[in-house]
Amino acid sequence: MRIRKLFKFEAAHIVRNCSSVRCRQNIHGHSFKVELVLKSGTLDNAGMVMDFGLLKGRVSAFFDTFDHSYIIWSEDKSGLVRFICNENERWVSLPFSPSAENLAIFFHVIVQGILNNTVPVNGQGGVKVHSVRVHETDTGWAETELDDTPLFEEMASMAVNCTFSPEIMAENKEWKETWECLTNNPMSLTSPQENRTFGPENITR
Repeated sequence: MRIRKLFKFEAAHIVRNCSSVRCRQNIHGHSFKVELVLKSGTLDNAGMVMDFGLLKGRVSAFFDTFDHSYIIWSEDKSGLVRFICNENERWVSLPFSPSAENLAIFFHVIVQGILNNTVPVNGQGGVKVHSVRVHETDTGWAETELDDTPLFEEMASMAVNCTFSPEIMAENKEWKETWECLTNNPMSLTSPQENRTFGPENITR
């Protein structure tokens, strides 16, 4: 059984080394749409894979970090990196090119890490990220699949080197706490944890 939840955010980036001159040489923005699909072989006490309300906490806080942010590749031109970090309050620095494909893999790994650290509530179990589809435009998207395991493992090793601007961390304390947990226990990005950190939240549908 699968369920889908849609997240949206506005962000800018440059995708270096791509074929399109406009995309690789110019800052440009997108109205990103992210389709998160969760999967489970069992249903909870209410007959759900997972109450959508549970995604309003840490998962929603994660995607909110990208809203009105500049997504920067940490290996981009040093002058641009300094300018973005000095002149913008909201930025996310990634150790990989911020293409739609890489963002989809990154989102997949991080959301799975959040699930791996969350105490199950109301009888749900074995909930996994089935896929993440990232739309940059209305006509194009990139999507992860469950058999992308090598890509997930590679991303998990890089993800801990991501940096969120001080302003994002100060504004989004729930994400700050979540990120500290994930980076302190990077194995949880790929493996369910016996001792889970995140407890149940008060939710409403």
